[in-house]
Amino acid sequence: MGSFDLKIISKYFDLPEAKDVDYYVQHGGYAAARKAVRMDPATILGEVKASNLRGRGGAGFPTGIKWGFVPQGSQTVYLVVNADESEPGTFKDRHILFWNPHMLIEGMIIAARSLGVRNAYVYMRGEMLREYPVLQKALDQAYDKGFLGERCFGSDMALDITIYRGAGAYICGEETALLSSLEGGRGWPRLKPPFPAVKGLWGQPTIVNNVETIANLPWILENGGQAFADLGVGRSGGLRIVSVCGHVNKPGVYELPLTVTGRELIEDVCGGIRGGRKVKGVIPGGVSMPLLTADELDVPFEFDALQNDERIREVEVQPGVKFDLGGGRTLRTMAGSGGVVVMDDQTDMVSACWRILHFFADESCGQCTPCREGTGWLTKVVKRIDRGHGRPGDVELAASIADGIAGNTICALGDAAAWPTLAFLTKFRDEFEAKIRSSTFVAQQRAAAEQGAP
Repeated sequence: MGSFDLKIISKYFDLPEAKDVDYYVQHGGYAAARKAVRMDPATILGEVKASNLRGRGGAGFPTGIKWGFVPQGSQTVYLVVNADESEPGTFKDRHILFWNPHMLIEGMIIAARSLGVRNAYVYMRGEMLREYPVLQKALDQAYDKGFLGERCFGSDMALDITIYRGAGAYICGEETALLSSLEGGRGWPRLKPPFPAVKGLWGQPTIVNNVETIANLPWILENGGQAFADLGVGRSGGLRIVSVCGHVNKPGVYELPLTVTGRELIEDVCGGIRGGRKVKGVIPGGVSMPLLTADELDVPFEFDALQNDERIREVEVQPGVKFDLGGGRTLRTMAGSGGVVVMDDQTDMVSACWRILHFFADESCGQCTPCREGTGWLTKVVKRIDRGHGRPGDVELAASIADGIAGNTICALGDAAAWPTLAFLTKFRDEFEAKIRSSTFVAQQRAAAEQGAP
């Protein structure tokens, strides 16, 4: 457990005093931002690139490279922090917002200096009733101290930060839908390209970063990008915050090395499975990610490892149909949003699949036909199996629907419904088939056949 001692963002978790600006400053807070406002923007960008910081919102895209997409010489650039955390099983960003608001603000100042931003926004999920007043108070304190406004820290840099509260639509966690909502329109995703870094908020270059991503910046600037990279592994720098829920003895939010495997996370960090039971399945990064079985947990919960590790088996959805996540990866998984959902050996996997699908069908914005029609249809088929009315061929039908949704929508919500479904259908197909064999439909067919027998 000694290797788990270093904390970057979570060092102030469960410490109420850290929400106050004076306490934060007394313990070294805002020192990196004070330094940044007088630095050359390109130097800051260089440190972020050297850090191997990858986006912590889902895709894991390198932050420095993303910033580099902003066209040089842009007169207006916006920074938007995505705090619309809505993925079931994911609750680490709200923890940061509640316990560590000043670190987020400091990170935004650093990012704004590097990108040449005058106005920045925090798009916060409207249901975060606990977190909103905490962040707003922290912003008010930062303005009172002169850290924000016309002359940040007495420099020639000006920055205003505004909180914009969403209305509870999961789709607005997708960056282009978020920007549409922030502009006052319907939260519908946009076609890419152009990407937001080129044409985003109000048609101007815009960088959208996750809460955890931005909160890492003060440490990077204070200690150097290389030091952050050295904490990680491969192409991923730093530590990772995960939120763990489900059938573990110690659910919660943990900041851990990227080398920690799923098995170590469950057994060493979370104290094992409740009641001494065994693991049946684990979702590694929010419910939009394909789940892992108990024999697939000796893989680091790191971006590239979960996508590429050969120990995660390749499977066919049905004869002749393979589902490809891209780049030749067949039905593997991703680190996603860091929301780890642990299911024990008593979990009904058909029911779990239906509950996940119900969420995505309900949250579809309806813009794309494959997602609008496909998620609803898929939910009905899996619900039919779960409720004991399944029909022969329903597994193949569900797989075909999911395969038709994946990769055919403007944003990734369609994939978010298809990927976990295909994982459930392939890795726990026997449970789906068992429910179909014992269904009322099959029983009625059998009875009718017996009555018609000579």
